[in-house]
Amino acid sequence: MRNFEYYTPTRIIFGKDTHYQIGDLLKQGNYKKVLIHYGSGSIVRSGLLKEITDSLDTAGVSYVTLGGVVPNPRLSKVYEGIRLCREEQVDFILAAGGGSVIDSSKAIGYGAANPWTDVWNFFLKKKTPTDCLPIGVILTIAASGSEMSSSAVITNEDGWLKRGCVKTDLCRPKFAILNPRLTYTLPQYQTESGCVDILMHTMERYFVNLETMEVTDSISESLMQTVIYNARILMNEPGNYNARAEIMWAGSLSHNGLTGCGTGGGDWACHQLEHELGGQYDVTHGAGLSALWGSWARYVYKENPERFAQFATNVFHIPCGLDFEKTALQGIQAMEDFFRSIQMPTSLHQLGLDLTDSQIHDLAFRCSFEDTRTIGAFMQLNMKDMEKIYHMANADHTNA
Repeated sequence: MRNFEYYTPTRIIFGKDTHYQIGDLLKQGNYKKVLIHYGSGSIVRSGLLKEITDSLDTAGVSYVTLGGVVPNPRLSKVYEGIRLCREEQVDFILAAGGGSVIDSSKAIGYGAANPWTDVWNFFLKKKTPTDCLPIGVILTIAASGSEMSSSAVITNEDGWLKRGCVKTDLCRPKFAILNPRLTYTLPQYQTESGCVDILMHTMERYFVNLETMEVTDSISESLMQTVIYNARILMNEPGNYNARAEIMWAGSLSHNGLTGCGTGGGDWACHQLEHELGGQYDVTHGAGLSALWGSWARYVYKENPERFAQFATNVFHIPCGLDFEKTALQGIQAMEDFFRSIQMPTSLHQLGLDLTDSQIHDLAFRCSFEDTRTIGAFMQLNMKDMEKIYHMANADHTNA
């Protein structure tokens, strides 16, 4: 196992009607002016925004609002938020939404607190932020785990580059309010795509080609089983509170660093491959991940088939004898079967894309930063490897 540090400073307030506490929380923090940042308007239609502003009014906390965050959040909206924070002297950002809203809030927080450079430099990893406006979250989508993480991903419309920020604890939310009832209005596709994202945050850390900690593996395997079980329930019972609660808490645990303790940080190749897909074609993140994962897994599993066999046995209860390779392939098949059972794609064709050779080459060229980097830890992938995986995913695996 590898040495590690584990730090989770975010306060979690979990349960029914917990979002009504927001005014008191901000008043206790002595915050004077809050930016309420949200997405396309669903929190307006559902009444959640009014409940938030009523709570702030009662607590005597001033606020301004900025909506319009889209999936694969845009740099232009971040710039708009930075300007608003400076003009209004905002001292706290409240992200009311899912991962896109939270990531946009983190980027705004970095930009507003570091006027000495363009915030995009933090995503190009040319500069490191020295401060960030404090951030809180009212979570409405269980998926990204950004409510407890130090991560943020933004898409720059100039070139459609989707990049992750330099990771620092400065942007970790001070608190996150997790009320599973706020996820009831989500379309089924978004709910299940979120479940895939949660699974992948655990799987990226799980699939490493080194000796791991048994306790970390057990936590990861249990998390994966919990998400798989409850994702299936939500296909038929979207209003099942307990299933939504399990998924919501699993989402936070999957991306707060817990499942990476002793694993050396994880692989993350699938996320890097999907970032280019999302940046270029604006696909839903979780769906993009499910469309790519099986192809990645079949391309790399021979580096350590025993690890994939362990996954097959401990997550899907597939018996494992001495033939690790056979068991590994059965496990990959079982995961793809699960994706299909929750109506998630397992190929780019099922995602609605039929890419040309030239488009695939361009994705690999971008993902490799113009053939200057490799990705992955389970198996290091160069540009040619990336191109082959995209080609594999471009085939229709419906009958695989």
